[in-house]
Amino acid sequence: MDKTELYRQIETQARALASGERNAIANAANFAALLWEMLPDINWAGFYFRKGRWLVLGPFMGKPACTRLQVGLGVCGSAVAQEKTILVPDVHKFPGHVACDARSNAELVVPLVRFDTIIGVLDLDSPLISRFDEQDARGVETLAKFWVNASDEVG
Repeated sequence: MDKTELYRQIETQARALASGERNAIANAANFAALLWEMLPDINWAGFYFRKGRWLVLGPFMGKPACTRLQVGLGVCGSAVAQEKTILVPDVHKFPGHVACDARSNAELVVPLVRFDTIIGVLDLDSPLISRFDEQDARGVETLAKFWVNASDEVG
């Protein structure tokens, strides 16, 4: 299946999972599980929510993760500080990379934006170098926007 069709199917299932549910944590948990099940070659999928100058671990699938990441540091923190999606083909070449799982080699981080404010990030890791590309970035950005619009604010 090509990536366009894959992300269309993921979005269809995400909409069904979020139908009638506004709780941000419940929706994040289901989104992380859905991405984990449907995306090939990933070893972590999950959310970090912004609390001041920190990103705090939210629902995820994968090995236990860093519970707090500082805004401005690592891939997740850089995505928040730079206010943009960051796609890293080889995390070992990313200055200041925070290694929560030594098996991770590639990362894709998409900011979650509500009313022009970054409230967190959706983070995907892969054990494969260059696993993510621009199609993945666009697909995950669409899913992140849907999650924000489908969910109430995180407490």
